[in-house]
Amino acid sequence: MTLDTRFFTLKWVPVESEIKTRVTPFSEPHISTDGGQDCLVVIYAPTSSQLGKRFALADGNVRIGRGLENDVVLHSDSVSRRHALIEIRGGGYHLVDMHSTNGTYVNDELVDMQELGRGDQIKIGDTILKFLSGADLESQYHETIYRMTIIDGLTAIHNKRYFVEQLERELSRAVRHGRPLTVVMCDIDHFKVVNDEYGHLAGDHVLKEVAQLAKSRLRPDDVIARYGGEELALILPETDLGGAVLIADELRKMIAAATFVFEDEDIDVTISCGVAELDAGWDSYDFVKAADEQLYAAKHAGRNRVCPG
Repeated sequence: MTLDTRFFTLKWVPVESEIKTRVTPFSEPHISTDGGQDCLVVIYAPTSSQLGKRFALADGNVRIGRGLENDVVLHSDSVSRRHALIEIRGGGYHLVDMHSTNGTYVNDELVDMQELGRGDQIKIGDTILKFLSGADLESQYHETIYRMTIIDGLTAIHNKRYFVEQLERELSRAVRHGRPLTVVMCDIDHFKVVNDEYGHLAGDHVLKEVAQLAKSRLRPDDVIARYGGEELALILPETDLGGAVLIADELRKMIAAATFVFEDEDIDVTISCGVAELDAGWDSYDFVKAADEQLYAAKHAGRNRVCPG
């Protein structure tokens, strides 16, 4: 079994026997004969150096795990030594969980065995891989890489890079036309407690669900992005301070009322939000800083609240 190594580099890791698995409760396929080789691409990983790595799927079984004997080695303590296996059955690829500690997920569903379809996302521990069919591999690969530059792989909302670029555009437009513009910074309260009590995979699940719930409330022209860690950032064009506070408070109430279920565990979380309206002379740094200061005020005032408000 050989892997296409053009897209990843080797690095030293601790001796495999020194690592123990961290126990955390969790969150028309066809083998192409031409046009490229089927592969897995890393779209979310604990370290940025792993992003974009491409693992070609050759004929035969492909083993995935933390152990160095695997074909796809994922160096993480949330991955079992022999975590999962991809094998060919009846002309299609099937993903099989090898009795791993933290389970194997396809498109956020816990699976024991699952036939893979083009574009399926596989979650192994804290790494997400995307299955690409070789039939149109080049276009899929470039589309995936492009999306990685603007979309956060875990939450499926935009990332900080996209947020910064869009804020520059919206700021320029607001100044040019004299229109209101607001930024909202949101942070999940006591998120470390969620990770510590339920495990990091549960924390990932909560973060994704919070992001998608917030996104569902926003308008098409609004922008939501993962700004960093458990912090979300919103750009609200054509919205003054009062309107932005109302939107932020609706989001706060929606999330406080929701119960996020992970592996039969009910997890309740709240968010704090800071809101700022564009002021004369601000650049994008000043704008975000003002909203972030309001977020800090909300945290200092007891959390689960919006400032100003």
